[in-house]
Amino acid sequence: MQGIPPASWDSLCRLLPHTTAVNPFYGRKFAAVGCSSVPSSPADFAARFPFTAKAELVADQAANPPYGTNLSEPLARYTRCHQTSGTTGSPMRWLDTPESWSGMVDDWVKVFQAAGVKPGDSVFFAFSFGPFLGFWLAFEAAQRLGCMGIAGGGMSTSLRARVLLENGCNVLCCTPTYALHLGSVLAAEHPGTDRNRVRTILVAGEPGGSIPSTREQIRRAWNGAAVFDHHGMTEVGPVTHEVPDEPGILRVLEDSFYAEVIDPATGQPVAEGQPGELVLTTLRRTASPLIRYRTGDRVIARRDPKHGLILVGGILGRIDDMVIIRGVNVYPTAIEELVRSVPGIGEYRVTLDHRNPMPELSLEVEAPAADASFLEQKLQAALALRIPVTVAEEGCLPRSELKAKRWRTIGK
Repeated sequence: MQGIPPASWDSLCRLLPHTTAVNPFYGRKFAAVGCSSVPSSPADFAARFPFTAKAELVADQAANPPYGTNLSEPLARYTRCHQTSGTTGSPMRWLDTPESWSGMVDDWVKVFQAAGVKPGDSVFFAFSFGPFLGFWLAFEAAQRLGCMGIAGGGMSTSLRARVLLENGCNVLCCTPTYALHLGSVLAAEHPGTDRNRVRTILVAGEPGGSIPSTREQIRRAWNGAAVFDHHGMTEVGPVTHEVPDEPGILRVLEDSFYAEVIDPATGQPVAEGQPGELVLTTLRRTASPLIRYRTGDRVIARRDPKHGLILVGGILGRIDDMVIIRGVNVYPTAIEELVRSVPGIGEYRVTLDHRNPMPELSLEVEAPAADASFLEQKLQAALALRIPVTVAEEGCLPRSELKAKRWRTIGK
C-alpha cells in the first residue's frame, strides 16, 4: 500500500529485530526462513517476511500450554488474559502487559472520540463480560475518557432495557444484531417512553455496522440515534473506526498497525481499491505481537489524503464465508443487505444445504408473508438465484448478544 506513514514504518523497523531477539515463536519462525535483517522497503518486507496464520498460533499454544511461546516479556510481566471466541476453530488465549493494555485502551478512546462521545456521557455496555477482549477495553476506555460506564453483564434483555432507561444512558455499545433486538424489546416493554436518551450507538462484531440497510433499521429502532461502526480482534485489539460523517468508511489506526491487503489465493498485494484480505502487524501491542497476521477479513482499501488508510464499505465479510451457489458467489453481507432493506423483517436465518449434488440456499424470516415474498423477489433480482424464503414464527429464531450465527449448514 503506497504512502505508508513514516512513523508506522519506523515502528515496524524497530519491532522486527527486537521481536526476533526476544520472542521464541517469531525467533524460530524467522530463523527458519532466514529473516535476520531489517527490511529495506515495504516491498522487501512483503517479499521476505512470512505471514502468520491463526492455525500456527493455535498449534503453538497446544504444544506449549497454556499460553504458547509468542511472548516477548517474562510471564510475570503479563497482567491480562483474554480469549478469542473460537467461532472458526479452537479459541486462543492472549496475554497483555500493563503497557500493551494501556496502548489499546488509548486506541479505544480514539474510537469513542471519533463517535462524538464526551466526558460526562453515560455509556451502557449491553453484553456479558466474558473472556473476550473488546468489552473490557471499551469499558476502561470510557472511564479514561471521563464517562460513566454501566456494565450490562448478567442481565436479561428486559432488565438491560430498564437499566438503560433508569440511568439515562445516552451511548450504547453492542453488536448490530443486539441493537435491533434490544430496541424491539424497549419499544414493546416501554412504549412511548420519553426517557430513552440514547443518541449514539457504537456497534462491532458483525459487518452490519457498515451495511446501509442494517444501519437504517437500527436508527429507526432507536428514534434516529447515530450508528457508529468500528472493528477489532482479540488477537490485535481495536483496528479501525468509522470516519465521522462518512458511513461505511473505516479508518485504520495506523499508529498501532502496519496494514496490507493481499490476494488470499496468491498472497500477493492487490492494487489499491481492489478487494482482498486484510493483513496486520501490531506496532504498539508488542508484548504479544503479530507480524503479517492474516485476519481473514475481506476489505477494499485505499489511501485518503485526509484520513490515511481507509476501508471502503467496512469489513465486507470473511474470506472463507463466501459460498458458490449454481456458479454465483454469495457473501453473507450481500444477503444481510437485502434482508435489512425490507423493513417488515425481524430476525432471519440462512440454511446452506449440501444434501444434493448442487448446494442450495434457503431463508427463514420472522415477517409477514407478503414481506417474505417480496424478499424472495429481491434476492432473485439481485443475485440471479431463486432462494426460497419461508415465514418463521415471531421469536422462534435464535438471538445472540455476541456475533449472530445466522448461517447453518446441513448435509456436510
